[in-house]
Amino acid sequence: MLRSKWSTRGMVSAPHHLAAQAGSDILREGGNAIEAMIAAAASVAVVYPHMNSIGGDGFWLVHVPGREPVAIDACGAAARNATAELYREAGLTAIPSRGPLAANTVAGTLSGWEAALALSASLKPGRSLPLGRLLEHAVYHAEHGVPVSKSQSGLTRDKRAELEDVPGFAACYMPDGVPPVGALLKQPRLGRTLRSIASAGPGDFYRGDLARSVAEDLRRAGSPLTLADLNAQHGIQGTPLSVRVRHGAPARLFNFPPPTQGLASLLILAVYDRLEVASADGFEHLHGMVEATKQAFMIRDRHVTDPAHMSVDPASLLSEASIAGQVAAIDRRRALTWPRPTSSGDTVWMGAIDADGMAVSFIQSLYWEFG
Repeated sequence: MLRSKWSTRGMVSAPHHLAAQAGSDILREGGNAIEAMIAAAASVAVVYPHMNSIGGDGFWLVHVPGREPVAIDACGAAARNATAELYREAGLTAIPSRGPLAANTVAGTLSGWEAALALSASLKPGRSLPLGRLLEHAVYHAEHGVPVSKSQSGLTRDKRAELEDVPGFAACYMPDGVPPVGALLKQPRLGRTLRSIASAGPGDFYRGDLARSVAEDLRRAGSPLTLADLNAQHGIQGTPLSVRVRHGAPARLFNFPPPTQGLASLLILAVYDRLEVASADGFEHLHGMVEATKQAFMIRDRHVTDPAHMSVDPASLLSEASIAGQVAAIDRRRALTWPRPTSSGDTVWMGAIDADGMAVSFIQSLYWEFG
């Protein structure tokens, strides 16, 4: 069973203790949950590089006491030149998972930092901590090094054949071969990039000197992304999806709208809630959770895509009628045959809450190991 942790001065949760420490230090200095999350996000991109980077996408859910939650979409758009014709001319029938033609969407993460910092500044005018302070831990770990984790060492070994010929990868992550657990990883170029962001702001990645440097590197590598694609990227503030659960501890739950899988997670919880399982142990609990997940995933696979091209309003899929239909489709004694191949899934989630009750739920993702 899960055990909740309690605190009166704020908390930060991250997959690496150094990222959690960076965020916690900001809370102790009077920063709010958004500022703490920026510190944690920058740090995790340095200390957990096989699972995270400033070159990925970000998704923020922010709760300010007394207000409705806010969603910040920092998912980068596809390159304008990333057309079906481009891949056909390259002799491909599908988008590759590695290489320059796989690097076909803008890295949106930093646009989310920019939007989140603007929201934070609007809540405490004139009292924001300097961005350089928020990135201080990340810069230190990049320049002075961090011990390689067991998972980083193992994934470097497992993915070596896919990645060692990618320009810059071996020099950065395996200069002497696959690093053993505990080896010191230094990333001085990343440190310089973070210092540049601290000085010029996250927007420099899209509309400044850093943007021009990134665009040129992408051009040389053969990516379809251009400076114009970077210039067009902005974090988008919007309204999250929500659903109510009624049993146990009644609550209103929030998650991100498409293109994320937030809809699926809300459906899982809502469908399971309507099954009215009496105990969180035993067959009914496990069977109910698995079958609720199947129902949610079928909805996800049928409907969730680029929100500009969805055929239905995602909120309608969370209506009582829609949820009731999914509940009715579940056999309480028999598992639904699952026709799709199983696949592993992972990403980085982090959370922060400050002493005033502002809370942040945050995903910063690379999609594949090392990106």
